[in-house]
Order: sequence, then C-alpha cells, then structure tokens
Amino acid sequence: MDEIEPKKKYITWQVLALMDFVTVIGFDDIIYNFQNQGMAVVFSWIVLLFAYVLPYELMVGHLGSAFSKDGGGLSSWMRHTSGDVWGYLTAWCYWVASLPYLVDVANSMVVSFFWIITGNGNLEDKLSRASFALLTVAITILFIFFQHKFTSSLQVLSIVGGGAMFVMTILFVLMTFVGLLNGGHIATHPLNAHTFIPKFDLHYFSTIGLLIFAMNGAELVAPYVGQMKDGKKDFPKAMMALALMTAFLTIFGSLAIGVFFDANHLPADLKMNGSYYAFLALGQQFHMGKVLLYIFAVTQAIYMGAQLAMLLDGGTRIFLSDTAKQFLPKALTKTNKQGLPINGYWLTTGICTFVLASSAFLPEINDIFNWLLNINGIVSPFVTCFIFVAFLRVRFNSEKFPSEYTYIKNKPWAIIVGFWCLAITVLGTIFSIFPQDATPGTAKYTHELILNIVVSVALMGLGVILPLVAKFQRKRAA
Repeated sequence: MDEIEPKKKYITWQVLALMDFVTVIGFDDIIYNFQNQGMAVVFSWIVLLFAYVLPYELMVGHLGSAFSKDGGGLSSWMRHTSGDVWGYLTAWCYWVASLPYLVDVANSMVVSFFWIITGNGNLEDKLSRASFALLTVAITILFIFFQHKFTSSLQVLSIVGGGAMFVMTILFVLMTFVGLLNGGHIATHPLNAHTFIPKFDLHYFSTIGLLIFAMNGAELVAPYVGQMKDGKKDFPKAMMALALMTAFLTIFGSLAIGVFFDANHLPADLKMNGSYYAFLALGQQFHMGKVLLYIFAVTQAIYMGAQLAMLLDGGTRIFLSDTAKQFLPKALTKTNKQGLPINGYWLTTGICTFVLASSAFLPEINDIFNWLLNINGIVSPFVTCFIFVAFLRVRFNSEKFPSEYTYIKNKPWAIIVGFWCLAITVLGTIFSIFPQDATPGTAKYTHELILNIVVSVALMGLGVILPLVAKFQRKRAA
C-alpha cells in the first residue's frame, strides 16, 4: 500500500459513497420512472438491479482499483486500455453528456425554490419560459462562482445533501407504511400481480434508457480514488454501499409512491412536481399540513446543489485532467490557484445555454422540463457503454492490468457479463430516441423526435472541433 501522508485529509469510503449517491439516484428519479411505467417500474427496478446495476457498480469498483492512481476516471481507463484517441473521445462524450443533466438539475433547483417560496406547484402560472431559462442559467453561473471560491464545498454539500435525501426517502417509505397500518388507503387500483407486469411495447422500451440514466454515474467519483487512504480496497466498498442504497430507494420508494398516486391516472406534471405532491400528501395524511413539504423542498434544494457542484467539478475534471493534451486548446487546460479548470466551467455554461435554448421551441415549461430530462436517457446510457468497453479490455488483458479487487474471478464469465451489460446499454440508448411524453403521430411527438436526434448528434459532434482548434494552435506556434 502507498505511504500515507499524516497531514493529508483523506476521503473515507462512506463519504465517497454519499458523494456518489447524490449523482446516481434520488427521489426524483423514482418519480420520473414511475410516471413512465407506473407500478410496473418495481419489476423493472428489481430486474435491472440484479441483472445490470450491481454488476455495473462492481465493474466500476474493479476499474477504480486497477487504475487507483489516475485522476481522470473513465477517460483514464479508456486511454490506458485503448489509446489517447479513445481517451479523448470518452472524456468529451462523458463530459458533454452530463450537461443536459446539469441543466435539468438547475431546472429542478428553480422548481424547489418556487415550492419553498410559494408552497405550491403553479410555476407555469407565475413564470414565463424566458424567466425559467434565465433563472436556470443564473443558478449555473452562481455555482461556478461558488465552486471557484469554496473548494471544500463539494464534500460538505454531498454529505449534507446526500445524507438528508437518504433520510427523507427512508422517512417517506416508513411513514407511508405506518399510514397503511393505521387505515390508510392505496391510490393504485387494482393492486395485484398483473399490476407489476410491464407491457413490453415501444413505449416501455423507450423508457429503459431513463432507467439506466437514473442508476448510472457511479464512475463520476473515480477521480477521487487518489484522495482515499487505500483506494484499491476502499473504492469497491463505496460501490457496494452505493448498490445497497440504490436498491432500497428504487424498490421501496416506488411502492410507497403507488400508495399516493393512482398509477393508472397520473398528473401530467408528475415529473416536475411529483416529489412535492408526494410529501404534501404524506403530511396531510398525518395531519402535519405542509411541514413535510417544506422540509423536503429545502432538502431537495441542498441535494440538487450537491449534484450541481458534483457535476461541475467531477465531470469537468474527468474531461480536462487526464485527456491527451494534443486534443485540447491551451485555454481549456488552464487552471487557477486552487487547481480548478475555470475555463472549462465557462465552456460548460455555454453548452448548457445551447441545450436550454433548444428546448425553448416547446410550448410549456412542463414540456421543457420533461424533454430536458428525457434527452439524458439517450446521451447518458451512450457514454456508459465506454465503462463496459474499458472493463472488457481490462479483463481480456488481465495480466497487463492487475487489480487488487476483482469482479468475477472467472475470466470467461466476467467477459460474458461485460458484454451483457454493454448490450443492454446500447439497446436502451437506441430506443430512448423515441419520445416518452408525447403520442406518436402528433406534431409534439415529431418535434421532440427531431430535437432528440439533432441535439444528441450536435453534442457529440462538438467534440471534433476542439482537436481542430488545438491542431491550428500548434501550427501557428510552429
């Protein structure tokens, strides 16, 4: 084991698990997918947890252990296993794919502040689409400044936000079942075995990508492995703890939501306001008025702040810290006195503004919110494919890439599981191109389908520009 510096502050595996938890799963993720699949989502969560999520997170643990001294996370893994070109492409795709979610998180912060101030979800009546967009951009810029000035903010926000959200979720589940024991009613009817069986049609398969998106992101904390006392052993522990928290939140959280919402008749704005409706209903059931609603709204604001800080810092580091320098313009590799890639943050803001502007053509704020969320179901699973490619490369060349922690010691089985997870992710990405919140054949469906294709291609295609700029700079300097 590497020599431990006595005065250095190390990240424990428990803290890292919480840092990762805020990027992987949240109460809103349960709401989003509940609207897509209803109570059948419980079946989907259980199958995916055992057939996909647990293997995925333990593969991340294996890769983190094998490359524990690298600071670039996924881009490092691909650079070591497949070369500099693939390292750059992975870094760009991973970073740019996180930006629609960053916009979605900033949107969610606007919604949480609105609930804190007004105590209701009538955002459409109070804000125009332009005001909603400006507030989203303002929050993003504010967090760039916050991250720039307070370098320790990430861990603090993650501990407070992740811990508080996990406690609120446990509280919601426990109080829901206590309410049932005391005579509470279940909104979803009928509630039998058939209720939990999905209808395997195009709509169902188009929602798989959002399920994967809801549970991926474990690799985002990989750049912090080097800040642990013994990353080779402790990073896999964090992944195991993350898997347990994810399992609890998704399965029991979905069951509890089915108590308050009729899965057959859901509100149109459930993805945007469903979490608040749920805690409002829970508080009313226990004669607490809006107390639980306000507690959750504040928790949500802190939690989303933690996600925003994590995405701005961790995602940008993955892109800039370990990518082959010849592919990047010099300005992007520049860091400030705190070692933060400040120009990378501003590039983040510019691309987020482009994504937000693309959604401005949709008619309502609820449509904007839903589309920005659903675009993540395309780009995020696409980038997750690189994780399984890196794992397969490592296992095919296990002598070249030794790891203290080994996921599935039997090499053939490990390779089969790696290909299995890769296949699921590729299919989820392809099917997610089809809109989830519009009826096929309508103008809205066609509009969102075009946006899904154009924005996804544009985000990934932008990565070609940076190497061209870097090449031009080298020629000019020669």
